[in-house]
Amino acid sequence: MKPHSYVETPVLHTLVCQQTGGKHGQSAEEGGLCVSGASPAFLCTGDRGATGKARGQRGLVVAAQEERQGGGFSSAEEAPRGAEILANAGGGGGGGGAAVIMNPSGQRGLGKAAAGGEDPWEGCLEVAVQLALQAGQIIRKALTEEKQVSTKTSAADLVTETDHLVENLIVSALKEKFPSHRFIAEEATAAGSKCILNDSPTWIIDPVDGTCNFVHRFPTVAVSIGFAVNQELEFGVIYHCIEERLYSGRRGQGSYCNGKRLQVSKVTDITKALILTEIGPKRDPDTLKVFLSNMERLLKAQAHGVRVIGSATLALCHLASGAADAYYQFGLHCWDLAAATVIIREAGGVVIDTSGGPLDLMSCRVIAAGTQEMASFIAQEIQTIHYGRDDEN
Repeated sequence: MKPHSYVETPVLHTLVCQQTGGKHGQSAEEGGLCVSGASPAFLCTGDRGATGKARGQRGLVVAAQEERQGGGFSSAEEAPRGAEILANAGGGGGGGGAAVIMNPSGQRGLGKAAAGGEDPWEGCLEVAVQLALQAGQIIRKALTEEKQVSTKTSAADLVTETDHLVENLIVSALKEKFPSHRFIAEEATAAGSKCILNDSPTWIIDPVDGTCNFVHRFPTVAVSIGFAVNQELEFGVIYHCIEERLYSGRRGQGSYCNGKRLQVSKVTDITKALILTEIGPKRDPDTLKVFLSNMERLLKAQAHGVRVIGSATLALCHLASGAADAYYQFGLHCWDLAAATVIIREAGGVVIDTSGGPLDLMSCRVIAAGTQEMASFIAQEIQTIHYGRDDEN
């Protein structure tokens, strides 16, 4: 890899950087960047052992990377896949200069604070990205390993030890960092925790979306972290663990995949549309009849196709990126939907209830589309499958 070619790599692992006195490609001893072996990693100038005290100092670059036995890396070029640095942190001598914010969008800027505004949740978003990347490393490693699989609500509703491990990692880290916040997480809810969204800052977490895919080593798996305040979704982070695609959306600031701005398709005609959906956990004859009937209705309307990929969050990310034109589902949960809703809306799309009304995050049903016309058409065509509500279980 050439010294500056990392700006073209597909993975966004840089969150916050400051101008430093070192140059890219220099070793730590030469005043360049070094990467510690810890994960998440702190890239810092000079002293290889300075990681522990790097927070708050000039030259700090917060990045997530894979563990590597035997210590750090002496240059950005040596960092392994999953640890490329996407910010040019080189600057004037002595490490001086203003702080440069690398948001999960991959865009440079001085941030709202420097522009005279204040984003109270920017720090939360940065932590969410760190944890999503760290969780993704665990999931990616576990994909090809033997798994202990259990069932929850049905034989098709699976859970593994990795689901629990990743959820515990994320929730424990967030509780330590933000002790006053509330949490809604898939496996904790399955174990009996209440699923209630109130006005408090609330994290909504799906540790492994696409668990059935994960069990079968089908490489469409994601970790999803959403965040709401006053019952309004503020940001979402979704990490495609296998393809290493980091999707992020911040209310009012757009949505991105690995630094590239997302834009939904503007298709309004069903005969030009690719539709995505998921089956849901129910497999009784009546549910299957309605599910198949809904697909048939859209195909008879001459949709180009109806696809099922086994991950609601990644299907919704495909919609946000313009690779599909609409998505509908009955039987998904708030942790499947929270992060993706922000990402889609910030990409210019709409997310509504299957009745055609406003989205109810707890209703276990959704239509998302690039245009209101497409969403409304699907709402008129499909029949409802009743799953109850997340906040009533």
